[in-house]
Amino acid sequence: MGILLPRLYPIVDDGFLASRGMAVERFAKELKAAGVGLLQYRNKAGGPQAILRVAALIRDAMGDSGCRLILNDRADLAVIAGWDGVHVGQEDLSPDDARRVVGAESWVGVSTHTEEQVRLAELSCADYVAVGPVFATGTKLDAEPVIGLAGVRRARTLTTKPIVGIGGVTRANARSVIDAGADSVAVISALIAEGESVEKVARDFLDVLR
Repeated sequence: MGILLPRLYPIVDDGFLASRGMAVERFAKELKAAGVGLLQYRNKAGGPQAILRVAALIRDAMGDSGCRLILNDRADLAVIAGWDGVHVGQEDLSPDDARRVVGAESWVGVSTHTEEQVRLAELSCADYVAVGPVFATGTKLDAEPVIGLAGVRRARTLTTKPIVGIGGVTRANARSVIDAGADSVAVISALIAEGESVEKVARDFLDVLR
């Protein structure tokens, strides 16, 4: 029996939030207030101590909400932080190696950008498969070629695991990603909108994705 992914998967990206002048803790509290059930913390530049410090802040901010917390890249730090899983990319630990670190009860997700990578993810122990970028995105400098909704539909035929669509997802196009076969959408930059609270934007996403 596979896992059940919430429709909305916010990614708390340290570098992006810093560039927008928003504290991670405040961001997390707004997501909690919106009723988010899953989030990922991504920090590509920080050292282990900095990542663990912020991971503790996020965990405290989410409190007893039941939100599942996933750490990007670092399976070892996910265990130390007492988080619920790890998300690995193609350059990181393999899902199977990550599983050895985090254990059987934790979630392991993997990013994919090609059909071959989706096929390999299907054969791995990963709990879910992220596919993308679905649309053009500005939050990753080394972004892979856009796969479009057709890429999501194709991925759906290649794996029985839950799919997360990522890359350029907005309130306007999120539903189309689900309709193309994704179980969930990962959102980064679209959670911050001029003149609107993160809580309101997250609630809008949750409404659109019902």
